[in-house]
Amino acid sequence: MKQSLQLRTSQHLALTPQLQQSIRLLQLSTLELHQELEVLLIENPMLERVDDALDNAVRLLADGSLNNATNQSETEFKAVENTPSETTEISASADAAETSAEAEAPASSDDWSFDEAPASGSKNNDEEDGRPQLEAAQTTLRDHLLEQMRISIREPRDRALIELVIDAIDENGYLCESLEDIHASLPIDLCVELEELQFALNMLQSFEPEGVGARTTAECLAIQIRRFPKIPFVTRRLALQIVQEHLALFAQRDFTKLRKFLHCDDEDLREAQVVIRQCNPKPGLAFAAAKSDYVVPDVVVKKIGDDWQVMLNRDVMPRLRINQMYANLMKQQRGDASLNPQLQEARWLIKNMRQRFDTILRVAQAIVERQYNFFTHGAVAMRPLVLREIADTLGLHESTISRVTTQKFMLTPHGMFELKYFFGSHVATETGGEASSTAIRALIKQLIGEEDQKKPLSDSKIADILGEQGMVIARRTVAKYREALKIPPVSLRKSF
Repeated sequence: MKQSLQLRTSQHLALTPQLQQSIRLLQLSTLELHQELEVLLIENPMLERVDDALDNAVRLLADGSLNNATNQSETEFKAVENTPSETTEISASADAAETSAEAEAPASSDDWSFDEAPASGSKNNDEEDGRPQLEAAQTTLRDHLLEQMRISIREPRDRALIELVIDAIDENGYLCESLEDIHASLPIDLCVELEELQFALNMLQSFEPEGVGARTTAECLAIQIRRFPKIPFVTRRLALQIVQEHLALFAQRDFTKLRKFLHCDDEDLREAQVVIRQCNPKPGLAFAAAKSDYVVPDVVVKKIGDDWQVMLNRDVMPRLRINQMYANLMKQQRGDASLNPQLQEARWLIKNMRQRFDTILRVAQAIVERQYNFFTHGAVAMRPLVLREIADTLGLHESTISRVTTQKFMLTPHGMFELKYFFGSHVATETGGEASSTAIRALIKQLIGEEDQKKPLSDSKIADILGEQGMVIARRTVAKYREALKIPPVSLRKSF
């Protein structure tokens, strides 16, 4: 074979480091983005964050007075931030340091600070004193029980036994170990009788909250029913009989069998039901340390005139810029190219960060345009929407839309929603149109909320009602949507 040289032209997609970083930042949530940014700020000295959360923090001295150095540092920072030469020299220093022939971006593009946004530390004169408040220590269930024991019990031996039983109480307020197991774990030389542990448990069950120290749900409810004031004797006895002997039937709302076993009428059973519903099956949860999960919206939707406007939430947008000190060092030492990679990475990050929020805004605007009826009338007016529709409109890939809508939230007049909430499958209608599955779930919730509790709607009846409105939907689909809404079946929704 004769050897020859050939010239071919082809195209292929290469994932450059800049593109990889852009994809990674796009799929991160707000919390993950700030965590990633903190790591990059530590690794790259050329990158600087203007909106540092500690810039406006109040620092206290050992004697409790305010640290005056804090205010002084803030004044110096503002003076430096307002210096005219802050960003004008970054471009020149980069030109001297960079060896590539790539054209330099304008100096203002390296400073992504959003100066028009109000400072997070600013305060109005009409606002109350914003001095930091110390959070009170959380009182646990064990501390609450021990405090009552110290007040009501004097004998050291009784205190020790009650504290031993308290240590076996779980977070719901139940005794998680039997008295026999607790007695078997004690040393023989203590000479503790099982009757003494029973006495300690009886004393513990007289403490607050009512029902603490119970071993079963029936015992917990019975303790509370016995301590309820101003309840007729017949009603109290009937309620105790229900929770001690027929609690399973009561949970299943099988009132026909309950009337048969208890030999009572509907009025007596209704009064006993009211008493039982006042009980708390988990009394210890009131002292559990509640951990609230806060969601910060990425975009905010407001109605201005007759239109719905989408705006980025600037509170979650980091304010980044090139470090001025290192930029001046690069200008003075033109031959030192050790910081060139860090400068390029900082510029890439600023550009990718801007692109991330621009993409989120574009996708959010496209969603609002297509779900206009939702923002005007609510979830019942939601229309079917798929990722490809938004991707084709914006000229983006479907996977990009999936990354943008994952763990990104929108604040609307109807509440906080993830962007994926506005996408859903469709259900055919009799007229040949389509109805969103989200709208159907909202209709199911509305129908169940307006039903007669004595005669609740079954899944088949709900499917028939939706069919009368032109929505072709099967009973099993109604059951699936109802379970997704965490609504119990018809047998558990029935009441007197």
